[in-house]
Amino acid sequence: MSRRYRHHRSLIASMLAVAVLGGLAACSNGSSSSSQAGTGTPTGTGTPTGSAAGASALPQGSEPVQLDPATFTAEIDNPYWPMVPGTIWVYSETDADGTKLHTEVTVTDQTKMIAGIEARVVHDVVSEGDRVVEDTFDWYAQDAAGNIWYLGEDTKEYENGKLKTTAGSWETGVNGAQPGIILPAQPQPGMAYRQEYYKDEAEDQGAVLSLDEFAKVPFGSFRDLLMARDTTPLEPDVVEYKFYAKGVGPVLTAQTSGGFSQEVLLKQTEGGG
Repeated sequence: MSRRYRHHRSLIASMLAVAVLGGLAACSNGSSSSSQAGTGTPTGTGTPTGSAAGASALPQGSEPVQLDPATFTAEIDNPYWPMVPGTIWVYSETDADGTKLHTEVTVTDQTKMIAGIEARVVHDVVSEGDRVVEDTFDWYAQDAAGNIWYLGEDTKEYENGKLKTTAGSWETGVNGAQPGIILPAQPQPGMAYRQEYYKDEAEDQGAVLSLDEFAKVPFGSFRDLLMARDTTPLEPDVVEYKFYAKGVGPVLTAQTSGGFSQEVLLKQTEGGG
């Protein structure tokens, strides 16, 4: 709900209203989403080749992009997800089957060179009780326009304390893997983009739906949230909605198709101190 206070509850908001501790809600101004990139697409330094060529295009599907390492930085200050080293987000997740998970996301002071680009290393650990079930290192970098690019991940899933699989791991430029955008520099409703592409392993897609949502989670109440829809052709029945707060980052994720689950922000410790 934005400061214009002229909104009606959307279908998404109604589904999310069943949220944790009775404290989660979302409101929409009725802006519609689109499967195509809308007007106002940010000018990025990663220029897709082929049918979507042009500096103003966001990456789509499996199309290759050519990124200039000189225009990238590991210092990420996009307002919707600033990644200051030392920052920690702690989330509580309830899966569709009722499983309770605990997630800690830490922006490390480490970087990794990927396709000539210095990327920030973010460590994501998911636990069920006292057991780690997933341990992932994600690699992000920001271009000169402010787009946050996703350059790959090293992920491991565990079962009963033993490594189960590394499926989903990928790195830009290795075996045809292509980078994508996690958040555009100047998001506008209707923008659609590839988040990652590694054939048959990682093919997430994102779309900006709104910039004026409201949500209440254990960490606090937030207005003017960016709401994005995440999908993948690898699991066509699954749809996730993510909510980003300026100056904080992701505060809420809700899966409303293919089973209901939700992840809410419990606390954030800011880095850089």
